[in-house]
Amino acid sequence: MRVRQEVQTLPRSSCLTKRLALEPCSTRSEALASLTETFRLRGIENPGREARLTICAAAGVSQVVFIAAPQGPLGSAASTVQEFARRRVGGEPLSRIVGKREFWGLSLAISPHVLDPRPETETIVEAAIGSLRDRRDKPLRILDLGVGSGALLCALLTEFASARGVGVDISADAAMVALGNLDARGLSDRAEIRVGDWTTDLEGSFDLIVSNPPYIPTADLPELPREVRDFDPCVALDGGFDGLAAYQRIMPESRSLLARPGWLLAEFGARQTADVTVVAKQCGFNDTMTYKDLSGLDRVLAARLL
Repeated sequence: MRVRQEVQTLPRSSCLTKRLALEPCSTRSEALASLTETFRLRGIENPGREARLTICAAAGVSQVVFIAAPQGPLGSAASTVQEFARRRVGGEPLSRIVGKREFWGLSLAISPHVLDPRPETETIVEAAIGSLRDRRDKPLRILDLGVGSGALLCALLTEFASARGVGVDISADAAMVALGNLDARGLSDRAEIRVGDWTTDLEGSFDLIVSNPPYIPTADLPELPREVRDFDPCVALDGGFDGLAAYQRIMPESRSLLARPGWLLAEFGARQTADVTVVAKQCGFNDTMTYKDLSGLDRVLAARLL
């Protein structure tokens, strides 16, 4: 512990200079050992895995190639590996560094203007498939409120091949990222992206409304991990005083936009199950259930009007 604290007090560039003296002739295995130790001392979780992924991303090689040829030289990628490592040590997630994130098996572009989509949000896609399993081939209408990168909308339009979607975001920059991802996946002919404030100026009816809204109580924002606090846009995190502000807009406004039977699926945070369910029932949703994420935590509320 003492060694770790001493290293952390060094200037960032000094630490990396000592730990990452990488040259074009340095091998991938040498780089892996150096990055793993640096990441470990900086308190990065799973330092070995993070180091391997960082090297693969910087060098443009797959993990299969890395494992098959660990003695391969870094070559011209040595400086890029060092730059990626410097940024990762500074707390920047690798997905932010490379500008890409995999979500539901899709490679999606991200930018500083959008939330970095995370695996737990895939629970919404699973819930949608479960809730609409008998209508997978129907021409459904899907609405994504707070579309961000377009991750949810891309995944849902991929799973529901006859569906059409509308995505709304208050950020014009985020809307451009969503449009780019939809276009890259060949889905833009079935989707429309709008810049707006939640449901303002929208007209129903939608068979499915999904949202991963901001749900972190304002007072809790400073306590978030730095990968989230310092790199995700605040507008996508700040859920107001109690974290429920977005639900208090989305849920009552969704009533007039939902077809019957239609589902509203919303992600929520830790210890918010009861509160979000109460908001839904107060808004007239008389059939609700929750879905758990891969960690076994309540993550998504499914609600509908009967």
